[in-house]
Order: sequence, then structure tokens, then C-alpha cells
Amino acid sequence: MTIYVCSTCGTAYPPVAAAPAHCPICDDERQWVPFEGQKWTTAEQIDRHYSHAWQLHEPGLFSLHPTPELGIGQRAFLLQTPHGNILWDCTALLDDATKALVQSLGGLAHIAVSHPHYYTRMQDWSAAFGNVPIHLHAADRSWVVRPSPAIHFWKGESLDLVPGVQLACLGGHFPGATVLHWNGTHDRTGVVLVGDTLQITPDSTHLSFMWSYPNLLPLGASDVRHIGVRLDTLAFDRMYGAFPGQQIRQGGKRVVAQAVKRYLERLS
Repeated sequence: MTIYVCSTCGTAYPPVAAAPAHCPICDDERQWVPFEGQKWTTAEQIDRHYSHAWQLHEPGLFSLHPTPELGIGQRAFLLQTPHGNILWDCTALLDDATKALVQSLGGLAHIAVSHPHYYTRMQDWSAAFGNVPIHLHAADRSWVVRPSPAIHFWKGESLDLVPGVQLACLGGHFPGATVLHWNGTHDRTGVVLVGDTLQITPDSTHLSFMWSYPNLLPLGASDVRHIGVRLDTLAFDRMYGAFPGQQIRQGGKRVVAQAVKRYLERLS
């Protein structure tokens, strides 16, 4: 039996004898299937042919990004706290080097994922570090294609993971789309890890909002207003997005307010 992984989105499916016929996550309008049809790889092949590029962004916050680019191309983050480390979002790569490096940094106490496109091999990550809990918003429960007893579905607008770290459900891209708010930063000004809930633009001075990124379908005005209101309740200065180079190094709250205003003006 083999763990097959969708080559387009990186989602890992339960062990089977042959590759699935299709990936429902990629069949959805928020993702895509290549013109030549669904393609698959395996967890074993990924771990053999890829490696993570690591970056320290600020004290206690690392990113890890598969090279060469894998699936959607997102990075994950390892957040170190006095109450245990947190893996934010996930990649489909879990080779021996990654296990050793994560363990040397203190292992994992929690895994939290922003939305279904980044579920990838979260079950394998959990198992590799002692079956640590995986926190997913219950609104996106139907997108889990590989059940695991480690998955904990939470409800409502927020969840306190450990002191100084909170998950906040903003919705939009997916009903359960979540960001991670870390107010225990070294300078106490706060950080938000946004996944795809907000998209940091290439110049790192603007934000935008999309329902479907590959199909260029915009998010509705009511969702954008809600995201702006929810983020206004959080204390933060810096923001980190899902892809390398996506970061706002100061004035994050001001950038959010300007982005919401600009986006709504364009819609009208």
C-alpha cells in the first residue's frame, strides 16, 4: 500500500494499491487540474527528491520551503514558544533531515493549518512528532480526505493554542480560513501568519483578497469587510504570507486598513 500525493496541491491520501482517479480538492474552483489531467506522486518519492530551505525571520520564527518547488509552492512556519513549538501550515515533504532539524529545535507540540490547500501530509507530521494535535476549523471538516485521531476540529472565531498564540478564523477564501496571531514576539508588537486568507503583494506594501487564486475569482465585499474588522481586534505589526518573499515588516495594521478600503472602492 502506498501513500499517494496529488502533484498539484500536495494533498496526501490514505494508503491504497493504486493512485486515486481524481483529487476533489483540485476539482474545486479554488484549485485546478492540469490540462493533461490529474497527476500523482508518492510520499516516498517526495522525501527522496526534495529538501527544505530554512530561513530565520525573527527570533523564534522559522520558515521551511520545499526545493525544488512542490505542489502549490507554499512554505510552512515553525514557531518556537516557551510552551512548545507550533507548525503553522504544512508541506508535503517530511524527510529525515527535516525530522532531525525540527527535533533539534524542540520538536512540535501543536500543528495548525490555515485552510484545506495546505493540509498536505499533516497526518504524517503529527505521527512523526508523537501524534501531536492538528488544529483545523470545523467549517472545513469536509475537505479532510485522510482521517486521523490527531485532528481536532475547533469552532467559533478564535482558539487559544498556548499563551501568546491564538488562531483566528476570518473566513473568505474558505469558510474556515484561519490566521495565526502571535503576540509573544521578542519585541511584543505582534505577528500575524496569514496563509492565503490575505495575499501579500510582490512589493510587500499591499494586500489583496481572492476566493480563487488560480482562476482569478475575487472575494466578495462582505467577506473583505469581515476580515478587516476581525484583524482590527488583533495587536500586530508584522505579517508573513504563504509564499517566500511575502512579508510586511512594519505597519501591518495600517496596511490591512488601507487594503480593505482600496479593495472595496475597486469593487464599487
